[in-house]
This record gives sequence, structure tokens and C-alpha cells, in this order.
Amino acid sequence: MKPLVSIIMGSTSDYDIMEKAAKFLDEQNIPFEINALSAHRTAEQVMTFAKNAEQRGVKVIIAGAGMAAALPGAIAAETTLPVIGVPIKGCFDGLDSMLSMIQMPPGIPVATVAVNGSMNAAVLAMEILALTDEDIKHKMHCYKASLKDKIIKANEDLKSKEFKNRVF
Repeated sequence: MKPLVSIIMGSTSDYDIMEKAAKFLDEQNIPFEINALSAHRTAEQVMTFAKNAEQRGVKVIIAGAGMAAALPGAIAAETTLPVIGVPIKGCFDGLDSMLSMIQMPPGIPVATVAVNGSMNAAVLAMEILALTDEDIKHKMHCYKASLKDKIIKANEDLKSKEFKNRVF
């Protein structure tokens, strides 16, 4: 089985954040890989990874990085695959990472989710895959329906909470 999604992080210190994407893809039975590559410390490996990802079967890349956050952009510069950036909270609450991802030069886009938002990156990757895969599209519809059901149930649960001045 080939990975459809590649999850890359700048350092294993980002694992706790990026694990959420891996868990979501795993729950949805989407084949993925997860690795650490540094745009600064392993620049040649990043370039090789990006250039070869498509021929290995990867369809979407999720790249998480903090601080200078060059990883998503470095990957996007070397592939035509969609790259989803996950800014990792660091010294400026992730703003530094986010700005480096959203301020890419013309022609080198990095779709960027919220700071530490790897779960949304995985959902976005699945939505991209659903464009050409009916099974994944069905899974996405089921997942979105489950979100609605969760809120409906939460509202029902809230009705059981008692307050002296609550009005229904």
C-alpha cells in the first residue's frame, strides 16, 4: 500500500501536534506516512522527498513547522502536489510560523491552517483526496454528518443542566 498523504514535521518535537493529523487519517483508513525532515538541517533530503513524493503515490503533503517554518515552502517549491502547512506554536505563539507559510511568493502556494491545527490539515487533505475518490468522498460525508450529530447531542445534554435563572 502506498501513502496517499505524507505528514512531515520539522522536528520530532512537533510530534505531539502532528500526531492529531496521523490519528485522524488512521481513523479514516487513509494510508499515510509520517517523517521528520528539517528544511535547514536536512535540506537535500527535503528536496529529494519533495521531488519524489508524487511518483511514490503521495497526493497531498501536510508539513508542520515552527519558528522560521521554512519546511512547507521548501517542499512546495519542489513539487506540484498540494502542500498544507501547519504552523507550530513557538516563541511568538505561532504567528512567526504562520506568516512564513501564508506569505509565500506567487506560484508557490502553501495552504495554511490554524496554529497547531494539524487535525484540520488532515481533514483538508481528505477533502482534496475526495475530489477523485468516491470511497473517500463517502467517508468525508459521514465524518461531516458526525460533526452535526455531535452538536445536536451536545445541545440535548445542555438541556439537562440546571440553572436557577435559565429560560427555555
